[in-house]
Amino acid sequence: MAASAHAVSHPAESSGLAPLISKLQPHESLLTLLVAEAPKAVEKFLAELDDLEALFFQYNWEYQMRPMQVRPLRFGTWVIQGGRGVGKTRPGSECVIDWAKTLGRDYGAGKIALIAKNPSDARDVMIEGESGILAVSPPYFRPRYEPTKRRLSWDNGVQAHVYSSEVPDDLRGPQHHKGWGDEICKWRHAQETWDQYQFGLRLGADPQTVLTTTPRPTKVYIEIINDPETIVSRGKTDDNYANLSEKFINTVYRKYKGTRLGRQELDAELLSDTPGALWTLNMIDECRVSKVPCEMRYLVVAIDPGVTDPDPSNPQFTEGHAETGIVVVGRGDDNHGYVLHDFSGSLSADTWGQRAVTHYNSLQANMIVGEANNGGDLVEFVVKAAAEKLDMPYAYEKVNASRGKRTRAEPVSALYEQRRQHHVGIFAELEDQMTTWIPGMKSPDRMDAMVWAATRAMLLFEKERPNVLRGKAVW
Repeated sequence: MAASAHAVSHPAESSGLAPLISKLQPHESLLTLLVAEAPKAVEKFLAELDDLEALFFQYNWEYQMRPMQVRPLRFGTWVIQGGRGVGKTRPGSECVIDWAKTLGRDYGAGKIALIAKNPSDARDVMIEGESGILAVSPPYFRPRYEPTKRRLSWDNGVQAHVYSSEVPDDLRGPQHHKGWGDEICKWRHAQETWDQYQFGLRLGADPQTVLTTTPRPTKVYIEIINDPETIVSRGKTDDNYANLSEKFINTVYRKYKGTRLGRQELDAELLSDTPGALWTLNMIDECRVSKVPCEMRYLVVAIDPGVTDPDPSNPQFTEGHAETGIVVVGRGDDNHGYVLHDFSGSLSADTWGQRAVTHYNSLQANMIVGEANNGGDLVEFVVKAAAEKLDMPYAYEKVNASRGKRTRAEPVSALYEQRRQHHVGIFAELEDQMTTWIPGMKSPDRMDAMVWAATRAMLLFEKERPNVLRGKAVW
């Protein structure tokens, strides 16, 4: 089993700070404890710093980190498993900055891999985020960021290259000394990306990896945390409560605290299957493929619009709109179904309409489907307007949900049990919705869109005859 990070010594412990470190609570930093222990002495110390010393102290992470953020001295892979807002990104950034310093000193150069779910996550979180590398780097050791080259470069010869889990083959060939992977449980092609990265992690005397993630029981993640060379640090959102925004506390924390989803997203628990759910992660994993093994015979883009009032308590809420599900399912020549894409998001009607039409054309899909019951003819109207605006063709089919959600979802669940429905890669948000939804609950948009698409591409396709159900379907 994985070791605990708190049992491993840290440089701070050898600098006379060990007695104080041993007193730290999960929510405390060393600076917080110093102030509590000797407020007047700390105030005097801070007041006497000159500008250069104050700058140095500001960028001294050792005094700001909490126990779960303390980096162990020796590890192969350090996993920081934490809930939303717990402070996972900062120690990842600090680890990379420290590696850049030591690699430059020891080798005069160095190669670091930065791996994220996709390029935008790497840019927005790992590099340019509030706790990203650029934000927390001291001005005297800040790298140059070249977005077009997907590269960070330090003056001492060290470089960090950005990789996406959407293109695992980009890691085939490059070699690295160290690497930081963010949200590995959401990587699109997690196993292939991790394997290719591991093959290239062979430079220097001490190759290391830090992973920052909210946990999900994926195969690759379970293998990593059970590796004897892995050290796991765990933290709950509660540990960083004092630093959370009031908006986050009011909309996300209070709603999900104590729920099953909250146990995963806030308390960072590695949960097993949800009792009563129609899908399990093991069921999905058994049907998962890394690439489509055949030609697509029929392709459907399904839309489940976010027509209700925006729900800021939704963890995916980011743009002021309720989430709209846009999922693409294809039927292969082997008569199996394949979940190919999840383009869902918190989008305006104009945006999701254009997104659906654009992908319908780029993928050469056969049909866009949308539920008439949800918002009347809203979906058809938005799709038509988007197609006219983009000057693109489209084919639309309106469906009427005459039966309950469980009745519609069960035949699709059966496709997974029969191993006739496959996910091409990992769709973390969609799979979380599928594996935590229990009949009787309000069904989430991504899952609904997947059910519409799979029903049209697989179940209805097998029943219909030529010129029957043209432009209309009742499911």
